[in-house]
Amino acid sequence: YLAMASVFVAQAAEATTGQHMGWDRQIMMMLTLMITSKGVAAVPRASLVILLATLNSFLPAGLGPIGVAVIFGVDELMDMGRTCVNLIGNCLATIVVARWEGEFDDRRARVFGTPAEAELDLKSGDVAFADAVAQGD
Repeated sequence: YLAMASVFVAQAAEATTGQHMGWDRQIMMMLTLMITSKGVAAVPRASLVILLATLNSFLPAGLGPIGVAVIFGVDELMDMGRTCVNLIGNCLATIVVARWEGEFDDRRARVFGTPAEAELDLKSGDVAFADAVAQGD
């Protein structure tokens, strides 16, 4: 998102100021944002700080804050989408690493969140084994 937002701001700045930013600089700006955005904190609007810093280093003086102001209205919706993608990615990575390490129990995962789990009357936080449900234990 940040890489594409930076290109949008660069092209909008070109349309308003007439200063052309070549493809090579736009690609360099996108690559810079792809690298710098990897460490963005999971805080609302934190990505705008990274975007502003990168835009200030590539655009003429004063256009960075104006570009971020243009993006500001859409960023709340985009932030919600980024949060969902981030959450799904973190959950998926946890499962992949757990399976790779042999710590993921498929039997427990199949029962978790099903009506069969509710019937077992487990303590809070406990998850039953699948064969315990099948046997009625």
